[in-house]
Amino acid sequence: MTFDLDRIRAHFPALALQHDGMPRVYLDNPAGTQVPHEVLDRMQAAMVGCNANMHGNFRTSREATELVHQAHVAMADFYHAASPDEIVFGPNMTTLTFMMARVLGPLFEPGDEIITTHMEHDGNNTPWRRMAEDHGLVVKTLPWSRDTYEFDLDELHALITPRTKFASLNYASNILGTINPVPQMVAMLKAAGAITYVDAVQYAPHGPIDVQALGCDFLVSSSYKYYGPHQGVLWGRGELLDRLRAFKLRVVPDVAPDKFETGCQSLEGQAGVIGAIEYLQWLGTTMGSEHLHSQPGVPRRTAEIHAAMAAMAEYEYALSGRLIAGLQAIDGVQVHGITDPASFERRVPTVSFSRVGTQPSDVAGFLDDHGVYVWNGHNYALPVIEWLGLADLGGVVRIGPTHYNTLAEVDRAVELVAEFVTAH
Repeated sequence: MTFDLDRIRAHFPALALQHDGMPRVYLDNPAGTQVPHEVLDRMQAAMVGCNANMHGNFRTSREATELVHQAHVAMADFYHAASPDEIVFGPNMTTLTFMMARVLGPLFEPGDEIITTHMEHDGNNTPWRRMAEDHGLVVKTLPWSRDTYEFDLDELHALITPRTKFASLNYASNILGTINPVPQMVAMLKAAGAITYVDAVQYAPHGPIDVQALGCDFLVSSSYKYYGPHQGVLWGRGELLDRLRAFKLRVVPDVAPDKFETGCQSLEGQAGVIGAIEYLQWLGTTMGSEHLHSQPGVPRRTAEIHAAMAAMAEYEYALSGRLIAGLQAIDGVQVHGITDPASFERRVPTVSFSRVGTQPSDVAGFLDDHGVYVWNGHNYALPVIEWLGLADLGGVVRIGPTHYNTLAEVDRAVELVAEFVTAH
C-alpha cells in the first residue's frame, strides 16, 4: 500500500502550526516527536472521565485502575513481553534507570565487572558508573570504530571475563544513528552469566522490539519518542523483577510492577501511551498491510505494531538517503554515521554532522530563524561526543526526520545548512 503522507500528517495537529508565517519543520524528533490526535483524545478522556487515584471503591477509581492496567497490556504488546506484570512505568528513561541501578547494585560483589559502551546516551551510562562507585565494581568500556561507526564484537568478547556481571547496551545511537547487533551482544554476555540492560529509546520509534527474542534482562524506552506523552517504560524479565528488592512504601504490595512504580502514577500519561499504540496499530493496518503477518504466539496488536515499523523504515530510508547525500555535498560537512545506502538497515534516520570552524549552535539558530527545528550540542550522548573528539567544539548538529516528515522538508533543511555555510 502507498505510504500516504497526507493521511499520516492529518493525525498530528502540531504539523499544521506555523512559525512566523512559515510552515514549521519538525526535525528535532530524536529528542521527542509530535503526538497524534489518538494521544490527545485518550489523555483528555482520562482527565475528564476518570480523574481519580487507583484502587478505590467507586466508579472513577475503578475506571482509572482498569485504564492503567490496559496501558501495561498495551506496552507488553509493544515489547512482545510475556506478561503486563513485566512492564514498569515511570516519568522517563533516566529516572527508571537510576532506580534500577539502585535496585541491582546489591546483587554484585566488590571487584565484579560491568561493561558499558562509548555509544551510550548518558542516561544509560552515568547511573551504572554511580552503581559501580557505590559497590566497588570495575567498569569496562566497549569502543566503536570511528571509521565504521559500529562495534567490533571481537572487542566485546575480549572484555568479557568470569567476573563480568552486568552490561548496559545501546540499541541505536541518538547521535550516530547506528543500530547495534544487540541480539548477538546479549547472547555473548548471557553465556558469561551477565545481566543485560538495553537502552532502546532511539531505536523504538523506528524498529520492532521483541524482548523475548532479544534475550536481554531489561529494556527501556521513552514513549514521547514514538508519538506519545512524556513517559518512560521499562520491561524487566519477570523472575528478576520478582526477586529484586524495591525501594517502596510499606503500603505498596511487594509484587511487580507495583513495587517499582513509586507514588501516584501519571494516569493521563499512561492513557496517552495507549493512544500512541493505537496510532501505530492504525498505521500498521492501513500503510503496512504487506508487512502484517500472523505468527503463532504473537498477539495481533504486536504484529500490527511491527508492520507499522516496517512501513515506516522503508519510507525513512528515502529520508535518510536524501538528507545524508545533501549534507555530504556541502563543503566541509562531515556526517558522523553510516552513509552507505546499502547499509541503511543498520541505522535509524537520526543524522549528525559537524564542520570545522562552524559552531553547531549557530547552525541550529539559523535554521530556527527559518522555521526548521533541529538539535545541537552533545544531546546527552557525552560518551559519543567525547569519542568523536567534539566535546570542546560544540558537539554536532543533529537532524532527525521521522515518518511524518516529507522529502521537501529534508531538502529545505539541507538548503538552509548550505546557505549558512556559504555565508560563513
